[in-house]
Amino acid sequence: MSSLSGAFTTKPPLFVDQQKSHKSLISMAPKLEDAAAAVAGEKKRVAAADVKDVYLFREGNKSMREILGGKGANLAEMTNIGLPVPPGFIISTKVCNDFLERNELSADLERKYIEALRTVESQIGRDFADTRALPLLLSVRSGAVASMPGMMDTVLNLGLSDAVVENLIRLTDNPRWVYDTQRRFIHMFSDVVMGIDGELFEKALTELKAERGAKVDLDLDTEGMKELVKRYKEINPNVPDDPYTQLKMSIKAVFASWNNPRAVRYRAYNRIANDSGTAVNVQAMVFGNLNNNCGTGVGFTRNPATGENVFFGEFLINAQGEDVVAGIRTPESLNAIREKWPKIYDELFQIRDQLEKHYRNMQDIEFTIENGKLYMLQTRDGKRTAKGSVKMAIDMVGEGLISREEALLRISPEKMDFFLHPSIDPKAAKTVIASGLPASPGAATGIIVFSPEDAELTAKDGTSVILVRRDTTPEDIHGMKAAQGILTQLGGMTSHAAVVARGMGVVCVSGCEEVTVDVKNEILEYDGQFLRRGDVLTLDGTSGEVLLGDVDKIEIGGQQDEDFQTLLNWADGYRVLNVKANADTPEDAQTARLLGAEGIGLCRTEHMFFNDIERINTMRKMVLAETQEKREILLNDLSVYQKEDMKAIFVAMSGLPVTIRLLDPPLHEFLPKDDDTCEMIGELDVIKKRCEELEEVNPMMGFRGCRLSVVYPEITRMQVTAAISAACEVVKEGSASPQIEIMIPLVSTSKEIEFITPMIKDTITDVLSEYQLPDKSIPYKIGTMIELPRACVRADAIAKAGIDFMSFGTNDLTQSTWGFSRDDMGHFVPSYIEKGILSSDPFVTLDHAGVGSFIRMAQEKALSVSPYLELGVCGEHGGDPESVRFFHEAGLDYVSCSPYRVPIARIAAGQAVIRQKEQMPKLP
Repeated sequence: MSSLSGAFTTKPPLFVDQQKSHKSLISMAPKLEDAAAAVAGEKKRVAAADVKDVYLFREGNKSMREILGGKGANLAEMTNIGLPVPPGFIISTKVCNDFLERNELSADLERKYIEALRTVESQIGRDFADTRALPLLLSVRSGAVASMPGMMDTVLNLGLSDAVVENLIRLTDNPRWVYDTQRRFIHMFSDVVMGIDGELFEKALTELKAERGAKVDLDLDTEGMKELVKRYKEINPNVPDDPYTQLKMSIKAVFASWNNPRAVRYRAYNRIANDSGTAVNVQAMVFGNLNNNCGTGVGFTRNPATGENVFFGEFLINAQGEDVVAGIRTPESLNAIREKWPKIYDELFQIRDQLEKHYRNMQDIEFTIENGKLYMLQTRDGKRTAKGSVKMAIDMVGEGLISREEALLRISPEKMDFFLHPSIDPKAAKTVIASGLPASPGAATGIIVFSPEDAELTAKDGTSVILVRRDTTPEDIHGMKAAQGILTQLGGMTSHAAVVARGMGVVCVSGCEEVTVDVKNEILEYDGQFLRRGDVLTLDGTSGEVLLGDVDKIEIGGQQDEDFQTLLNWADGYRVLNVKANADTPEDAQTARLLGAEGIGLCRTEHMFFNDIERINTMRKMVLAETQEKREILLNDLSVYQKEDMKAIFVAMSGLPVTIRLLDPPLHEFLPKDDDTCEMIGELDVIKKRCEELEEVNPMMGFRGCRLSVVYPEITRMQVTAAISAACEVVKEGSASPQIEIMIPLVSTSKEIEFITPMIKDTITDVLSEYQLPDKSIPYKIGTMIELPRACVRADAIAKAGIDFMSFGTNDLTQSTWGFSRDDMGHFVPSYIEKGILSSDPFVTLDHAGVGSFIRMAQEKALSVSPYLELGVCGEHGGDPESVRFFHEAGLDYVSCSPYRVPIARIAAGQAVIRQKEQMPKLP
């Protein structure tokens, strides 16, 4: 490594020691993995043997989430810590996979859940299907291991036969409530269990309300509800009258909903295992819709949008739970309970504190009040915005509730984009056309679309869209995922739109009742004005304002957020990986440094020519030049451009390494594409003929990368001259301390390194002499970019050829390993993911088994001959959290990613250290 005479150190000595120690674990990794796998396998085998099919709430606890699902485990936990939970039982996730294989419930399972039902009857003092006394009605709900809000199905009010309905009317003397409960059951059972379009029931309800002058459901009297039941029965006369048949069919439907399209999509978006299954929770019903002394609500133990430590939620009087989350009526805040029922509010507040301290996390709770008695129906770790998650993590550490390690692991690095993307510029001129609820913060601009299908289709080409709906349902998930922002006319802060948008980091304004949304005719009406599909809107999810047109925004809000900066500093304190940036312009370099980049790991020099017509045309002329003499004249002009940009980059990155990649893309990318551009360069026929001569059949595998240096060495000499000249000038000016790394791309054999490296060193010596600077005055390294499988296989020979570093170009390494073209894979990779052939896009998340194996092979071979060789990654995988974890565990030195992914990589690298420490088995 002779060029190390001018090399520099980017890490303090302690950090270097950590890296050496980290690399020493590489050889142990397979043994540790085998040990961990063996322990995990044995635990899984023993655990599987002990799993029952059916559990009463009192038999479970929060640690049994893989068996009972999240909802069931938490219902069991709340029961066991003495909270008021209606009794019930859970059919385990194991049964789900059995059912999906056979599409039937076994007779033995029916016996077990009926036995559990008898226990529930004795606990609550009511009998299921009772036609003489007050009957037990049931809810049947899904509950996956990982939270999947609204993605699977639920059936409420189950157990209503005609005889039970008559008995209830007689016993309660409240026929309106009985008919209301019956119509809800018919609607839900028909939709969820029997597959009848729910819109048919909604239409019947809307028509009846119009006939009777009712604005909302509550305005319908007893006769109105009775008539609604009649019309619902006409839509579906086949709802079984036997409650036990209803129960069996509902259990099967909830299990089957694991594979409904929205659930499959949600698992793909959130990388949830397809074989983890859902449990089924069967629970005694309590009623918030009995009368005006009842109600239902949703609460968060802290504000999920801002993270503030305040009790936050919404409540509806005389309603059932689905009314709140569906956004059918706009709810009131929890203060409505405090004003109406102060004792119940105090009890609820006490439970809020108890649950948060018990779970040591912000909880999302559901509750019902039935005739003055509070019941808890659910608790789970609450979904939260990026800002909310950071503030809660920092505050909970300060409160002594969790450790810094736990705080970091609770952060979703990819959601930290929120801090790095625009918010509305407070100085911007804006036209506010309406205001709603600030359901998910941030700012987004796009064209209006009215259907999730349109959103998904329109966004495919990169067009920003705002999805406008009256309200959203789980079926809209694909459109919500594609949209930059979501606007709903109805719903509250805990409606489906709000919760899902917050979870995905999508800007959302919900409950905007100042607008009227006509989805069918694609019209948004506000204050007598109309907007149609294709018109431009801006949403401010932080204030709830809906703004006309595109509104100026401000960037990099995270720099001013103290909590976010604290979190990044914590992550930096744990991580071993250096985090650099891919930056090609002075502006990119400044942004990268502002966001915490520790250097530039990839400067794609060709990008310096694309943004200026004079520069690109000079580049085109150079590519088209037929002689070396003509080429060198044009290269002199290009050298001036490159030196100018590199000087500014060195100033922005003073004291930090800058990796300059020699020209890499196929030359055809620079060729003119139309006659007008050809005529700007020279004579049309001559230029077109030369373009045809340079055309390649498979340019990505053709004349590019180091092959250009071999065939046209004058291009390499120009680029090295520009870089070293820029460095000499900033040193003489005293404006920067440059640290240069020159990277040779697309190497496949050590012979290429041996040919190109002397040329680079000779050029550097000549430039230093020209500037009258000593040999070691400009620290530099020479390295290579590993992008081909052969380079991985021959990494030992390449390492011995006199290089100082290797950087894995994982974009091209993925392309060459899989045989996938990055430009064409969009035609088939989405289908591969949907069909389960791929778990994720290999260009987004590194393929550990394939590409990862090549990286490990190259690493092992290279370090065997050059133990102190610096190893890194400069593909966009360097900003993907799951890939960063792999790179850490593989023992690489750094990752490099786009500037706006740098904070994400910093957090992911810190998390990787903590996770590796937690998972390492205890060795004897």
